[in-house]
Amino acid sequence: METAPAEPTDISEELRSEWEGEQDKLKTKLVLENCEPWQSKLEEGLQYVGGVDLSFVKGDDVNACSSLVVTSYPDLKVVYEDCCHIQLTAPYIPGFLAFREVPFLVESFERLKKKNPELMPQVVLVDGNGILHPKEFGLACHLGIILDIPTVGVAKKLFQVDGLEKNAEHADKVKQLAKGGDTFPLIGASGRILGKALRSSDNTENPVYVSIGHKISLETAVCLVHQCCKYRIPEPIRQADIKSREYLRRLFPEQNSQDEKT
Repeated sequence: METAPAEPTDISEELRSEWEGEQDKLKTKLVLENCEPWQSKLEEGLQYVGGVDLSFVKGDDVNACSSLVVTSYPDLKVVYEDCCHIQLTAPYIPGFLAFREVPFLVESFERLKKKNPELMPQVVLVDGNGILHPKEFGLACHLGIILDIPTVGVAKKLFQVDGLEKNAEHADKVKQLAKGGDTFPLIGASGRILGKALRSSDNTENPVYVSIGHKISLETAVCLVHQCCKYRIPEPIRQADIKSREYLRRLFPEQNSQDEKT
C-alpha cells in the first residue's frame, strides 16, 4: 500500500479530537516487550504467523479488499486465507489511518475464529507501521491492542517522523547493509529507537522498516520478520497482498488494484 487519499477539507475538528482521545486511551495499554513463551525460541514454540493487507481499486479510495493470511511456521505455507470486499466510509485523517482500516481487519479475525479457531496466529505482521508513527501508535499498535495479540509493523517506505529522513546519511546506511539480516536502528531526534531498517534478503538491496506493534520486543520482531522472508516482503504479508489483488481483479476485471499505506 502506497499513498493515502488526500485529507478532505471538511473533516471536523470534533472527529479528529474524538479519535485522538480514543488513540491516547488505547496507547496506555501498549506493551513493547516480549510477553509470550514462544518469543524466546521461535523455532520451538511458534506455529502460525498472520499477515494482513488492504488493497484498493485504482482511483477509488472507498472500494477495497481486506485480506488476512495465516502461514505455518517455519515453512511459511498458507494454511488459511480470507479476502473480503469492503467499503471504507470513514474519512482519512493523517496519523489516524487505523480508524479507517482496523474495524475491517478485526472482522477478518472474527471470521477466522468462527471457521478455524485452531489456526489463530500467535503473531500478526502488518503492512504498515507500529510505533514508527507521529503518535508512536500506528496501525500495527492499534490492531494488536484491539485483538490482544503480538503484532509487528513492516513498512516498505520510511515514515519520516521525529526527525527521521530519507536523506544522504540514510542512503549511506542502507548501502552498508551487506546481506540479508543486516540492520540499523531508526533513532529519532528524541533519541528513541523507533524501529530498524532490515535488509530482509540477500536478493534485495532495499530494506523494510520494522517497528513494534504490540506485545513483542524490537529484537524479536526483526528476527521474526527476517525469518519470514523468502523475498523482500515477509511471506504472510506478501501472500495477503497477492491474494487481495487477485480478488479485486476478479471483482473489478476492468480496473487495476492499487495500494494505500501510511
